[in-house]
Amino acid sequence: MPKRKRRKEEEERELRIPGEGEVVGIVIQMLGYDRLRVKCADGHTRICRIPGRYKKRLWFREGDIVLVAPWEFQYNLKGDVVWRYTKSEARKLMEMGYLKGLEEELEGIL
Repeated sequence: MPKRKRRKEEEERELRIPGEGEVVGIVIQMLGYDRLRVKCADGHTRICRIPGRYKKRLWFREGDIVLVAPWEFQYNLKGDVVWRYTKSEARKLMEMGYLKGLEEELEGIL
């Protein structure tokens, strides 16, 4: 079976900027099944759920930069992962200032 080639769309896709009610974070721990512990740029550590549309299509690792949509109920504790950034996208976000508050976690990653 041949190696899977990266899609050109992934390399050239448009940078997704956090919208209203969304916050950028870094995965600090895998909790199993569809849960992650994410340190968010707003200072909260949330347990985030991976929605079904991403479970088999995207794979997450510790250190990944993700976009989180906090729940309206238990806003400071829980949320959903809505996007995973590539390393180049994460660098662009850092240059734009969206990763403030996560500097110490990002030291060895980017």
